[in-house]
Amino acid sequence: MESFERIYLDLSKQPGKCRIAETGLGWKPSGGGDTFTLDANNIQAAQWSRAAKGYELKILSRNAGVIQLDGFEQEDFDRTVKVFKLFYGINLENKEHALRGWNWGKADFGKSELSFNVQNRPAFEVPYTEITNTNLAGKNEVAVEFSLPANGSETGTNGHLGGARGKGRKAGAGKDQLVEMRFYIPGTVTKKEENEDGEEKSGDEDEVEEHNAANLFYDTLMDKAEIGEVAGDTFATFLEVLHLTPRGRFDVDMYENSFRLRGKTYDYKIQYDHIKKFMLLPKPDDMHTLITIGLDPPLRQGQTRYPFLVMQFKREEEVIIELNMTDELLEGKYKGKLLPRYESPQHSVVAQIFRGLAGKKVVTPSKDFVSHHQQSGVKCSIKANEGHLFCLDKSFMFVPKPAQYIPLDNISVLVMSRVGGAVSASRTFDIAVIMKDGQEHQFSNINREEQKPLEEFFAVKNLKVRNEMLDDSSALIQAALNDADINSSEDEIVAPKADRGSADEDSESADEDFQSGSDSDVAEEFDSAHESSGSGSDEDMADASDGDANGVSDNERAVEPKKKKAKTNK
Repeated sequence: MESFERIYLDLSKQPGKCRIAETGLGWKPSGGGDTFTLDANNIQAAQWSRAAKGYELKILSRNAGVIQLDGFEQEDFDRTVKVFKLFYGINLENKEHALRGWNWGKADFGKSELSFNVQNRPAFEVPYTEITNTNLAGKNEVAVEFSLPANGSETGTNGHLGGARGKGRKAGAGKDQLVEMRFYIPGTVTKKEENEDGEEKSGDEDEVEEHNAANLFYDTLMDKAEIGEVAGDTFATFLEVLHLTPRGRFDVDMYENSFRLRGKTYDYKIQYDHIKKFMLLPKPDDMHTLITIGLDPPLRQGQTRYPFLVMQFKREEEVIIELNMTDELLEGKYKGKLLPRYESPQHSVVAQIFRGLAGKKVVTPSKDFVSHHQQSGVKCSIKANEGHLFCLDKSFMFVPKPAQYIPLDNISVLVMSRVGGAVSASRTFDIAVIMKDGQEHQFSNINREEQKPLEEFFAVKNLKVRNEMLDDSSALIQAALNDADINSSEDEIVAPKADRGSADEDSESADEDFQSGSDSDVAEEFDSAHESSGSGSDEDMADASDGDANGVSDNERAVEPKKKKAKTNK
């Protein structure tokens, strides 16, 4: 037996004692904890190389992935070579890493890890057990996402999920963590190259097919890392569900412990444990219902993080579905939670199945609030993003983008104010939500008709409100009425009317276009967003110009000559 002190297993925070014996290998942390053991028959190969804390002994096992032992001294190499040759009949390979710093090279798929080689030397290796997802981010680009540990203490050395083989356990060791890596893979490969070690070897040119190299890399990684495999069969599947956040259409597969979103470009697997909030929000258009799911940790798509998923369903669209579940499981684990068959509106079925599988309470809008139009939400904006603010029993929720969740308990004061000119301010108002920690959320362009229902809801929830509109309301209205008489400049007369006309166009036509196109595919989602940022401005400008030519402008032109004539006479 050979013993080595101050050795770190799989990036563990605490060092331990490593012992190599004829029966196998063992590691025990110095501060106490679970002991990791590896049987001799499970050791397939071993490598020696420079690492973070000295020298590393990497063991490739037959069924436990990659085991990393870091912290060896350089003089320990000879002892380790002898014991591996004597005990296991394995030649310990001394591997040197590429130190050129190049970011281009060749990817090599091994049995347990992906190796990125530069000039036939490994620059870095990625164990398959640390990969949680991969997506085709472009025609020639593949994104690889790494597992997130549940907490920093789970480093793979405390007995979770078979010792060192738990997904994401290694990453819990450090303060900083690599969460995504992208590979650019140009060119194509032929079918013959893809199946070099296959059974069929055909020389016919007609049977040789070219494949995108990035697609082949993606498919190989999916197979090696077993990303596509989910334990058990799907209990229920909903096809082409429209998502407002992140935008797109995804197939929703529901499993026992997780659900999966499958899109054309991105593929996500989300544990039910990550669901923190589940809300069923009827959209104020009487046509759609939104399902909003709060996630922690949030969903990641490149550099963007999505703490909320927002799905949209047609309110009247019904679905008939039978759960793919045995009677024993349904009567045992899910008795009283799930039904064998559903025939209801789709949003109701999805909510009920999520509630049964995830065990999360479905939150609906508060009964204490009804808007002026008998809805549960009001239309407003966060900066340039239009959406709806829903009043829940314990919080405010703004959807779809950016989704904002505001607990009522953390609110310090609500400030109601008017922003803008005299005429426009009389039709809309803003609400600033100031939190106890000083953070502020601004909701603007709320219809003046919603002021009274909102004030009643604030009073029921005992929220502190500061109304800055009471003192100057009469003065603003009077100023708007007398504006034409007070000002003698023609520019000052035209400006408020022009602003009012454009405001009318924005508040009415843009919203109608958004509602009529909200049931459609993603392209129309982009169209609606584009309209809000000005794509519909051509039609609006045309309408405004017609209105100026035929309506307001005629009156103004009728008044202007008289004023000029009066000035000339003077």
